[in-house]
Amino acid sequence: MRTEATKALSMSEVTSRAGVRPDTVRYYERIGLLPTPARTTGAHRRYDEAVIDRLRFIRGTQRLGLTLTEIGDLLSVRDTGVCPCEPAETMLERHLAEIEAEMTRLGELHAELTSMLSGMSGANCADPAPGAWCPPGCDPTEGGG
Repeated sequence: MRTEATKALSMSEVTSRAGVRPDTVRYYERIGLLPTPARTTGAHRRYDEAVIDRLRFIRGTQRLGLTLTEIGDLLSVRDTGVCPCEPAETMLERHLAEIEAEMTRLGELHAELTSMLSGMSGANCADPAPGAWCPPGCDPTEGGG
């Protein structure tokens, strides 16, 4: 007889506890992020408790910006019983650098848009440069048009 701790979970129990949709669970199974579950004689999936932790790990790492391939790599390390901190550190450092570069790009875009808007207000708004959408004083060859 099974104890509560080893009770097999249905798809609906897994999805409600992990906060994911059934199609997400099936997709993660297909791409190998989740192990193939046991099935009942009626072909219904049955999961053990560990799948909840695994799904939460996947969702948490996705929120950090890791790709499913990267998550799969971390899970492979984790499945050996070794802490995935070292490979995760490298991935997170790379993602942090990408975020910082994107923030710099967005800051530059913000400044450019603010400048364009300040040159467009009021009755003195001149027509854009021919062939470009550029306020007065901007050089359309520098990406403003």
